[in-house]
Amino acid sequence: MSKTIEEINEKIKKGKAVVLNAEEIIDYVAEKGVKSAAREVDVVTTATFSPMCSSGAFLNFGHADPPIRMTKVWLNDVPAYTGLAAVDAFIGASELSESEGMKYGGAHVIEDLISGKPVKLRAISYGTDCYPRKEIETYITKNTINQAYLFNPRNAYQNYSVATNSSSKTIYTYMGKLLPNFGNATFSTAGQLSPLLNDPYYRTIGIGTRIFLAGARGYVAWYGTQHNPGVERLANGTPYESAGTLAVIGNLKEMSTEYLRACVLRGYGVSIFMGIGIPIPVIDEEMVEFLKIKNEDIYTEIIDYSIQRRNKPSYGKVNYNQLRSGKIKINGKLVPAAPISSYFKALQISNVLKNEIKTGKFYLTNFVAPIPLDEKYRDLGILSKEEL
Repeated sequence: MSKTIEEINEKIKKGKAVVLNAEEIIDYVAEKGVKSAAREVDVVTTATFSPMCSSGAFLNFGHADPPIRMTKVWLNDVPAYTGLAAVDAFIGASELSESEGMKYGGAHVIEDLISGKPVKLRAISYGTDCYPRKEIETYITKNTINQAYLFNPRNAYQNYSVATNSSSKTIYTYMGKLLPNFGNATFSTAGQLSPLLNDPYYRTIGIGTRIFLAGARGYVAWYGTQHNPGVERLANGTPYESAGTLAVIGNLKEMSTEYLRACVLRGYGVSIFMGIGIPIPVIDEEMVEFLKIKNEDIYTEIIDYSIQRRNKPSYGKVNYNQLRSGKIKINGKLVPAAPISSYFKALQISNVLKNEIKTGKFYLTNFVAPIPLDEKYRDLGILSKEEL
């Protein structure tokens, strides 16, 4: 028996859809079996809440009087990219303030805009006949500018490696503080709640899929940068490596700082915690086989971040049940393990999305194009001079 998204949406409209989060489906299948789950459950909600550096916002400020063709823009002293037109700009989440350095960056600007705070806009230009103004300094809010929307080129990694440090000194990375001599390990994936681990072959998640993005409606806009689907996988479809990524888009003006927060990673710089929830339609029994995935069934590699080269050494594989226990073994040594992502927030997002679907506030979409599974989309990397 199979179901279409149209049929599921009709059940949502009538208030009859059965919606579970990605934790609940595990026990449901264990109790009732795959066939019953495929017949009785309509949607499973998945989510993640993690630092996602490859994020940012497009902004259109509207025209001043007289008008200006902005060639350089700063928002709260954080540079934004302006090679788009007269008053359009893109601010990257990890861009740093020119006055405060690593203490404040693009992610903080985005959070300030969402929270309704005024943000100082400074811009300069060379002046033209149609845009004579050469400088402007003012304040903006999300309510005084025309458009503000997130466009994140790489979010929601399918899986991600565990970070550790074999060297004799402490190092500071985008995976947090790593103590010397395998003093700790960090990880950053929601495991059994994570969207692309519940749909490992992208059967229902594709370009055009409606999602929950930082409290607002969003969409999968494309496959993400560094999308790398042609990696080694377990029989259950889950990859050992990062594999798939998503490019996502949504209206910043409708977002909430409950699900988007700026952060500073010591020694690395500014990043942004992004909350993403994706509903997965239960279209058939095969989908249930993927959705019943548990933390103990999902493995990732332990990677040495003290080695400064692209292909870092691996110290084996570990599952998310072991990681969430707080301790893993590396070279026979018991090592503390901690997440830099929040499982608590991911579960909260999955429940918010679940409630919105059950109450008819959120409907599912068919994707308009699939996310590639072909190996040619793998992360090739930069060639050295010798290789060229």
